[in-house]
Amino acid sequence: MQYFVYGRDRPGAFALKVSLKEDHWSFMDGYGELMVARGPTLTGDDEDAESTGSLHIVDLPDVDAARAFAYEEPYYRAGAFESVLLCRFHNVLGRTMWDFTGAVDGYGRFLVISMGESDPMPVRSKHLIVYGELLALDGEARLGRAALVEAPDRESAATLLPASGDSHPEVHFWRFGGRPAQRS
Repeated sequence: MQYFVYGRDRPGAFALKVSLKEDHWSFMDGYGELMVARGPTLTGDDEDAESTGSLHIVDLPDVDAARAFAYEEPYYRAGAFESVLLCRFHNVLGRTMWDFTGAVDGYGRFLVISMGESDPMPVRSKHLIVYGELLALDGEARLGRAALVEAPDRESAATLLPASGDSHPEVHFWRFGGRPAQRS
């Protein structure tokens, strides 16, 4: 079963996360082959951008393992996150971020989250890196959708997962994460 884990940074947590980067990576090394996608969300797409959160989509045996992954993680334990979104993830494309081959020069990468949908809407784009439904931990209720996408800008990224009712999609700058030169 795949799980979507998105820790939103609390204000002022950037320096703390920088100090814990090696601890975070060492923790994640234990999950390397189980990763579907990972990486930080950022204030922008330039080299000076600061982290605003940490995304992981990981294949784990059950809810208890997912909770351990989310809440034993060094950033969480040190208080770097304001909140953690933990959901089951139905991977519609059935691939990992490393399987994506459609990179376009000049496009940025984004995490788009659209909550509150009762029925999934089909999404088709060659710019989807990973895409799926967000489900309650028991796998029953649909909570929304999430996508890692490449797009020319935030506004274009938001159009890939249209708003549902009164909700608007969250759009975050995102980049592939992990140790340099490693898959996970």
